[in-house]
Amino acid sequence: MKNIPRIYINENLEVGRSFPVSRDIAHYLTRVMRTDRCLVFNYGKEFKAELSVVSCSLLVVSPTGRPDPSNNLTLAFAPVKQARMEEMLSMATQMGVKRLQPVITAFVNEHHPKWERIKKIVIEAAEQSGRNSVPELAEPQKFTEFLQGVKDLVFADERAASPRSFPDSGLALHAPRNDTIVLIGSEGGFSDAEFDALDKAGATGINLGPTILRAEVAAVVAIAKVVG
Repeated sequence: MKNIPRIYINENLEVGRSFPVSRDIAHYLTRVMRTDRCLVFNYGKEFKAELSVVSCSLLVVSPTGRPDPSNNLTLAFAPVKQARMEEMLSMATQMGVKRLQPVITAFVNEHHPKWERIKKIVIEAAEQSGRNSVPELAEPQKFTEFLQGVKDLVFADERAASPRSFPDSGLALHAPRNDTIVLIGSEGGFSDAEFDALDKAGATGINLGPTILRAEVAAVVAIAKVVG
């Protein structure tokens, strides 16, 4: 089914049901892709569908049976500049992350992200990458609230790569569980108080290399380390 357009439908998909779509989607299928057939997906399932130009709707025809390649990882991230955050969350979506959790840390300098635009970018990334689900974009949490009740937290720990030369412990990462969370800081990293809180919470710090990475790169490297 390579090169068949994939469309995310925010509904409970069932064979025989029809779902209205926007004129933009109809135009994309008929004028850009020159087809009336596509794949639709949501909630981990993918179906073949056909477009009715008259009613501007998609009829769900049959399941493809293709399993969802998504994983159960959560990416927690401090908001960074809009363009870089869009890139980071697009890549995280392509890597199969299940949930996206914004966390307001001490050095956050992006206070008014365009979340609706980010949602569209995440959907586009899910359509392009062949996954059968779109990651949940959660409401932002303050750092202290985020840490409450967190059990399996992995964070990008730049201390080992910084001039402070902290001991490089905790690099042997255990196999991730279904509720594993990967936390990425802002452009300024984490404050000393936040490092202390992470250590007290039993979070696992992982070294991402000898250089200081930008947030979007750090997110990709950290996810790759965790999912293997």
